[in-house]
Amino acid sequence: MAKTMEVESSAINIITTGTTIKGDIVATGDFRLDGTLEGNIQLNGKLVVGDSGLVHGNVLCQNANIIGTVNGNISVKELLSLHTSARVKGDILINKLSIEPGAVFTGKCRMLDEVRAEQEQETAQTEAE
Repeated sequence: MAKTMEVESSAINIITTGTTIKGDIVATGDFRLDGTLEGNIQLNGKLVVGDSGLVHGNVLCQNANIIGTVNGNISVKELLSLHTSARVKGDILINKLSIEPGAVFTGKCRMLDEVRAEQEQETAQTEAE
């Protein structure tokens, strides 16, 4: 009789230093990246880009701690934390943002509430026409 294995949504995926992935990643749990990702990442959980971590692509997740480098746009539904050694080149869309002194961020930053308000205003204008 075969056993079925269920993956818990609290599972943590880890990509270690020295590992390079080319392609997109979609996961339901948390994810720690200490290697290199050449592609986009979409999570329902928390992303940690470690000190040696490097992302060349866009990020979409619930929460994120960036300690390493991200070259791409970041969209975080809750809290984005940029630690002292973080290097981010790209636009960010966030609910809450924490930036430690020494972190480098090059791009535009927009708050989700602002974007939602703009979308609601555009919808109201369209319906009025």
